[in-house]
Amino acid sequence: MLLVLSEEHKEHLSFLQKVDSAVVGEFGRIALEFLRRGTSSKIYEGAARKLCVPVEMVQHGVEGLMFLMTESSKHMISEVDFLDSVLVLGFGEELNQILLQLYQQHHRQIRSILSQLPSNLPAYHNLEWRLDVQLASRSLRQQVVPMLTMRLLLTRSCDGRSDCSSRVLHTDPSTLLHLISTLEAALAGMKTSHARRILRNIK
Repeated sequence: MLLVLSEEHKEHLSFLQKVDSAVVGEFGRIALEFLRRGTSSKIYEGAARKLCVPVEMVQHGVEGLMFLMTESSKHMISEVDFLDSVLVLGFGEELNQILLQLYQQHHRQIRSILSQLPSNLPAYHNLEWRLDVQLASRSLRQQVVPMLTMRLLLTRSCDGRSDCSSRVLHTDPSTLLHLISTLEAALAGMKTSHARRILRNIK
């Protein structure tokens, strides 16, 4: 999977080309710290004074880096996909490798931090299923189609409490197999070089 970066994010990340590799690493550390404890204007101001640049430029650079790392970690993209995603930024090989190293070093920690953040979206908890098959019937002359009943259990965090809900789904095995094969084909298609070229050019 490739990340699709907006023009705004590309502009924010372009600041990384103007600083040393050590500064990029420090920005990565600041971004990780901000994920844990929230942003701090004093840190932005201190970094801006050292670099002799506007505070907004430092803020945008750190926030752009934070977005890149969190989105990459959220989707657990591979090394190849990460490098292909940052290719559109026009960075040199050295800077791309620094960003890749930051991602590889911190993606597990970032995923752990993201899992603790409150979310209004329901999350998967469990799946229960049952296959219903009518073995015989005198009134039915045609073949009996088995039905699959699934109960999807979801959780949603709200004000420190966890609320549970469920969704019941019905389908026949052939429809389910068709759905699985379609999703697998879509995932395989995303890994082709043609799909990568298209995603790189999406703005």
